[in-house]
Amino acid sequence: MSVKLGVPSKGRLMEKTFGWFAKRGITLSRTGSEREYAGVVTGVDGVDLVLLSAGEIPRELAAGRIHLGVTGTDLVQEKLPLWEQQTEEVNPLGFGHADLVLAVPKCWVDVDTLDDLDAVAAAFRAHHGHRLRIATKYHRLVHRFLRDAGVADYQLVDSQGATEGTVMNETAEAIADITSTGDTLRANHLKLLTDGLILRSQATLWRSRSAPVTDADRKALKALIRQVG
Repeated sequence: MSVKLGVPSKGRLMEKTFGWFAKRGITLSRTGSEREYAGVVTGVDGVDLVLLSAGEIPRELAAGRIHLGVTGTDLVQEKLPLWEQQTEEVNPLGFGHADLVLAVPKCWVDVDTLDDLDAVAAAFRAHHGHRLRIATKYHRLVHRFLRDAGVADYQLVDSQGATEGTVMNETAEAIADITSTGDTLRANHLKLLTDGLILRSQATLWRSRSAPVTDADRKALKALIRQVG
């Protein structure tokens, strides 16, 4: 057995993850071609690199198939209903910052807060005969947030493409999505609710609470966590 470290398999998130570990004396590198999902770890013994999509990593952590994984806070909390029981946060990595926010059309001049949205949603249902639609890829997080805020007359619709475009395309009246700068929201004539921050997210190193460990694995885990801590 060996400790399995799951990291994003491509893009800036992979590059920044490799760089973060390199600054701490641990080198992560691909083996083979860009299309091969294989890699090696040097600088710490007993650790294997597993290259996965960022969205797969929460599931693999929860299943105990990897011991450690780098992925966003948003993905862990959205994909794992019992994330606090299934994973443990080891280190925030300081990059991949993004906020999950609730946004409405800029032309809704009287809608600035969740209370305003609740009132508009009730009026919308009375006028149109169906609930106000909020497009999102984050159903669990958004539902919990709106439930806690007391917003009731809405329905979540799944967004498979660019969530910000759903309002302009008239497939939703509002959105909940990840944003780093807000530029895309503004370009699509959307505005954030003043109390519409659902979650602050960043790339984070997580530890599985269910992955089986031998004595050798435990020693390797402690050495790696000590080195990056």
